[in-house]
Formats: sequence, structure tokens, C-alpha cells
Amino acid sequence: MKGKYFDIVEKVILVILLFATITAIGQEIKKTLVIGEVTLADILLLFIFLEVIGMIKEYYLENRIAISHPIFIAITALARLIILQRKDFDPQILIYEAGAILILSLAILALRARKIAFFRPD
Repeated sequence: MKGKYFDIVEKVILVILLFATITAIGQEIKKTLVIGEVTLADILLLFIFLEVIGMIKEYYLENRIAISHPIFIAITALARLIILQRKDFDPQILIYEAGAILILSLAILALRARKIAFFRPD
């Protein structure tokens, strides 16, 4: 019986998260329309929002989130940071961010490799 209340609270919070994400998407589109210019950073931000909606959908329907969703969000966020950086920033920061993207990409490859028969123990 107690678990049912937690399930209800989870679903309510997921709906709130969905509405918040849709609101953020609307705000970003409105800002873009006011400025009259679409940048790559804006598009990447919309992809981040899309991944968040995918996570919400997956958790709502299956009560689980694939670890790859947050990793893809992190990769996209780091790519957006790189794009937003000005040329007067320390180049060492760019190396760190690119290294983080590489590490996250390798994590995705490792997660995908688990499903390949060659890597599974018999």
C-alpha cells in the first residue's frame, strides 16, 4: 500500500518535469523568434530538452532510465559549452571539455559492447 503512494508521487513529479521541460522549450523558441536568429547552441539546447523528454517518457512507461540518456545529455551539453566559448577563453578548458566528451563517448561504446556476443561470457 505504501509503495502505491510513492508511485503516485513519482508520476506527479514526472508530469511536473514534463511541463517544466515543455515550458523551457517554449521559452527558448520565443527567445529565438524575438532575436530572429537560430544558432547551433540553440539547436543543441533543444536536443537536450528532447533527450529529457525521452527520459521522462521512458521512466513513466517502464519505471527505468537507460544510463545512455544522461550520458547523451552530458555530451550534448559539453558540445554546447564548446560552441558558446569565446576565442579569448583558456584553450586548456577546451581540451578538458573535449576529453570529457571522449570519455563519455567511450562509456557509450562500453555500454553498447555489453550487448555484442563477442564480449559476453558464455
